[in-house]
Amino acid sequence: MKFFTFLFLLGAILGFNKADAQIDTTLLKRTPKDTSSLQLNMDAVYSRPFLTIGKLPVALGGYVEANWQHLGTDGVTEGHQFQMRRLTLFVASTIYKRIKFLSEIEFEGGTKEINIEFASVDIEFHPLLNLRGGIVMNPIGAFNQNHDGPKWEFVDRPVSATQLLPATWSNVGFGIYGKLYKNNWVYAYEAYLTNGFDDQIISNTENKTFLPASKANEDRFEESFNGVPLITAKTAVRHRLIGELGISYMGGVYNKFQEDGLVFDKKRRLHVFALDFNSTIPITKTWLNTEWAFINVDVPDTYSQQFGRNQIGGFLDIVQPVLRTNILGFERSVVNAAVRLEYVDWNREKFNETGGDIGDDFFAVVPGISWRPTVQTVLRLNYRYNWQRDIFSNPASKTAGFQFGFASYF
Repeated sequence: MKFFTFLFLLGAILGFNKADAQIDTTLLKRTPKDTSSLQLNMDAVYSRPFLTIGKLPVALGGYVEANWQHLGTDGVTEGHQFQMRRLTLFVASTIYKRIKFLSEIEFEGGTKEINIEFASVDIEFHPLLNLRGGIVMNPIGAFNQNHDGPKWEFVDRPVSATQLLPATWSNVGFGIYGKLYKNNWVYAYEAYLTNGFDDQIISNTENKTFLPASKANEDRFEESFNGVPLITAKTAVRHRLIGELGISYMGGVYNKFQEDGLVFDKKRRLHVFALDFNSTIPITKTWLNTEWAFINVDVPDTYSQQFGRNQIGGFLDIVQPVLRTNILGFERSVVNAAVRLEYVDWNREKFNETGGDIGDDFFAVVPGISWRPTVQTVLRLNYRYNWQRDIFSNPASKTAGFQFGFASYF
């Protein structure tokens, strides 16, 4: 309540009629983003534009996403749809030198979902040793850390990040992180112990192994489902000319194996490995970004074969600048051509009876074009075409259509 009261009062101050009051605009300034020579995906949490007001002890920022779409599946369509995807607010403060606080609060679908995605205090002891505690973003892959809408040329988030991995997956816990710069290289690591998954990953309305189902458990911000910490660790290396490579792991016990000292099941674990890579080709300025995740879940033998024990998925984005010029008065604006290739397989097993492959997979191709009047704002037009098969590998259902929208920091 104090946070929203503060925002209300701030909005009231900034919203005064000019006839009644005038704000000294010299007090308003944008705080610079992290100016480290080499940026990593782990830096995304602070590499955002913030607004400071005089000597106010906090800095404010955020971004907004909205879009129109017209999609159809096997000839059936819901027609024209307008969506307010999300509104995200940032509040940051330097409590003391080398002690920082940052929070990220997201409103999705209007007010359909309100989530605290990040709210942590960072205490910097040494560039190679920093403590972070609170609600932390588990660093599995790259997208979970670097998910802000204005950074992407596509209306939809990658399916592998939202329907395989739980996008914007965050939990309460503590951890350490650090970076080392050396010539054209930067090396970094992160490691956290947090609350984690629950048995909804195999007991859900999707009727399959589905890690994002655990996001519905709001109690994970107050208590652990089974008392066993979720381990998340990532290491990354970046070369100024080659790009960034990240390797991450997330794993732990997901079931409740005992209650009040009574053991009624073994500890069932899940393991997630992820690889991510991004680079810019110097000659053509083509940006490449990819992420792949591999999941293993100890599913009880009493569950049917539709609950996969092994899953895989990922995406590849190719973004090519095609025009850099003054457009409609926007200096140095950029027009990009882009394409996204996606693949997810929720069940890598074979049928016991026939030995044939179990289906339940997804393919998508999403070409698009975007215009960035400024680096902080993007207008994007996408054409989505995807195929999805059921567990019996019946002919795939096909979805196609156009999407248009914008995303902007503010």
